[in-house]
Amino acid sequence: MISRDEEARRVLASAELLHDQQSVDNACAALAAQITERCAGRNPLIMPVMMGGMFAASEIMRQLEFPFEMDYLHASRYRNEIQGSELIWKVMPTATLENRVVVVIDDILDEGHTLKAVEVALQAQSPTEVIVAVLVDKQTPKRAPGVQVDMVGLQVSDRYVFGCGMDYKGYWRQLPAIYAVAGTG
Repeated sequence: MISRDEEARRVLASAELLHDQQSVDNACAALAAQITERCAGRNPLIMPVMMGGMFAASEIMRQLEFPFEMDYLHASRYRNEIQGSELIWKVMPTATLENRVVVVIDDILDEGHTLKAVEVALQAQSPTEVIVAVLVDKQTPKRAPGVQVDMVGLQVSDRYVFGCGMDYKGYWRQLPAIYAVAGTG
């Protein structure tokens, strides 16, 4: 039996590069420009979805040249596995959302269950607007009904992807590019 970290090494060694670092950087810059266009002068609250959304959020926020506040939330369906399960809320936002523009930044729109639950929870706090930005939109037929995002950086086919905040069983979030696990999709 191989160790978890050895399995992660093997997965990376056989993975297919889908989007290189330059493509990811360009996508983050484009998302920052869209957020600036929609939110500059509106005193937004930027809210990454932990854990995966922190990569994209940090890359995007460094490029925003207007004042904003930041909070975060942590909701997860994967918990270091490759199949989603029941949504668990680990941290709810602590900032007051009422009458605020809230920009949610996440790593990926996959089936959409997590983002839908996040949006419902945030809307219950009466923000002026909730804007959802994702680094990656996975083109999957398993999408939950009615799930939409406002801004998308990159698209990938229906494969298991990792890097740029997305993980393979808890590993490889730190990679600056996006890879697909060999044999998926």
